[in-house]
Amino acid sequence: MHAFRPLLRKSLFNLFAATLAVAALLAPRLANAEALLLIEADTGKVLQADNATIPWYPASVTKIMTAYVTLKAVKDGKITLDTLLTVSPTAASQSPSKMGLRPGTQLTVDNALKMMMVKSANDMAVVLAEGLGGSIDGFSVMMNDTAKKLGMTQTNYVNPNGLPADGHVTSARDLGILARSFLRDLPEYEYFVHIPAIRFGKRITPNFNKLIGRYPGADGFKTGFICASGYNLVASATRNGRRLIAVVLGASSGTARAVKAAQLLERGFSQDNLSWLRPSLGTVENLVPVDASPPNLREEMCGGHRKHPASDDDDALIATNGSGSTSLTGGEAKVTFFTAGLQPPLMKASDLMASAAEPVEPVVVYTGPTRTGAALVAAVAADTDQQATPKARGKKSRVAKKPDAGSDTKTAAAKPDATAKSDAKSAAKPAASKHAAAKPSENKPSENKPSANKPAANKPAASGDQAARSAKPKAATKKPAPNNS
Repeated sequence: MHAFRPLLRKSLFNLFAATLAVAALLAPRLANAEALLLIEADTGKVLQADNATIPWYPASVTKIMTAYVTLKAVKDGKITLDTLLTVSPTAASQSPSKMGLRPGTQLTVDNALKMMMVKSANDMAVVLAEGLGGSIDGFSVMMNDTAKKLGMTQTNYVNPNGLPADGHVTSARDLGILARSFLRDLPEYEYFVHIPAIRFGKRITPNFNKLIGRYPGADGFKTGFICASGYNLVASATRNGRRLIAVVLGASSGTARAVKAAQLLERGFSQDNLSWLRPSLGTVENLVPVDASPPNLREEMCGGHRKHPASDDDDALIATNGSGSTSLTGGEAKVTFFTAGLQPPLMKASDLMASAAEPVEPVVVYTGPTRTGAALVAAVAADTDQQATPKARGKKSRVAKKPDAGSDTKTAAAKPDATAKSDAKSAAKPAASKHAAAKPSENKPSENKPSANKPAANKPAASGDQAARSAKPKAATKKPAPNNS
């Protein structure tokens, strides 16, 4: 018996060491809450994959699917880009970021898509969903059917905008498949994913994707953020006829996700000649899904340690001059990315972010039917007047619309009869309501639905794609649950 003790101790020690080794291998995947993927757009070949098949909360990259389903309907002749859609109370009640149009306002599919993809407007996503699917639930069925056809086996949609909801998940793998499918199936409409900026009335909004107009060859796709997911980005770029797609999920800031995407893309372009030295990772469709729960990054992204509430463009400094041009700058100077070659110089992220975007005229968006010429000028002027009218209502009105500083999204659920009261006031003041900018009073942060839909009350925790600097909801009458978006 005593003779076996040293052998037993040695066996136990080896077992313990092996356990630690396995834990060490698994720890980075679990502790490093970030997913990265780089693929070739044409072939689907995987060039890099880190946590690419771990389920993730998509946030507003959900809108890539919303755009795909909508534009596929256009291509199939079911609707047109000129089809008029109406803003419903449900759409108007969505959390920021949003356009803030009044219920009953009409606009075209074309303008709704542009507003959704550039400003990440949650209300416009619902306008499109209700216009095509009849309701959020109906459109979610269309989204899930499409995902299944495309082979997105880790994806389930509950709403069209990515605001927090139970069961609303995807993965970097599935987002890579979706981006490839968009480029393959809808090449005539891909301009919707790389519009540099939009002008709505007097407001100019640059694309939240900071690579557009800065990274050489950048030509898509979409950003996303909620507290639970961190900062997400699906990005594409083309160089010498070769197009790559990068997916970054769970980055620490809007700047960081842009830099990480630039790193992935640059390495893919730079190392093409040495691809034979690297082991093949197969195609994106063949990546093996991981059966796990999505990581919840709420505390890291939106915890008390942050000096300012996190949002999709939280570290972008946007300046607009009289000519309408915009410039963005950002921080995180310590992050670097490769610029060219095998041993390239390193450029600071601050240099990349601070560099001026290519000068372009913002794409004009407007309400009402499709217009050209003098009619378009008149429509833009009318939208500008609507934006200016609320300022004439006085200080009291502006204070009433000030968001609740204590909520994650700077908005909270309004009382059920708030909309009715607002409508009554509007009816009593026809002259004012004619020109008033739409700022709905009902903003339930994580409810993007008719009553049949069931978003999370406490999970995933998030704050949504909030960049609505100009469309602020009314003050909360009730604090949302701690984990609401």
